[in-house]
Amino acid sequence: MRCITITYQYSGNETPWRAAIDDFLAAIAADPVTAEGFAYQVAVADDGVSRIHWGHWDSQDTLKHLQSQDFFKTFSGHVKAFAGDTLTATGANVVTRTENGW
Repeated sequence: MRCITITYQYSGNETPWRAAIDDFLAAIAADPVTAEGFAYQVAVADDGVSRIHWGHWDSQDTLKHLQSQDFFKTFSGHVKAFAGDTLTATGANVVTRTENGW
């Protein structure tokens, strides 16, 4: 399983930030390919400014499908705008995890 961790700093208006995330999560759930093979989590660190996103996918085909969707392109643009020059993304291979995935 592949995954990505995205981190950035954001101290702007929470309403559009949260709306962009909620729209993305709803689109993932509504798409049969991503609903089955892609998981996404978003967190706000205790400092209230650091934002962390985690994505996990089951196959390269799932990732390609996701990246080809308009909702992904829209969300990527939002994240880049929220993050400015603070955005970092780190891809990784999951080597082990608990049975429930947490």
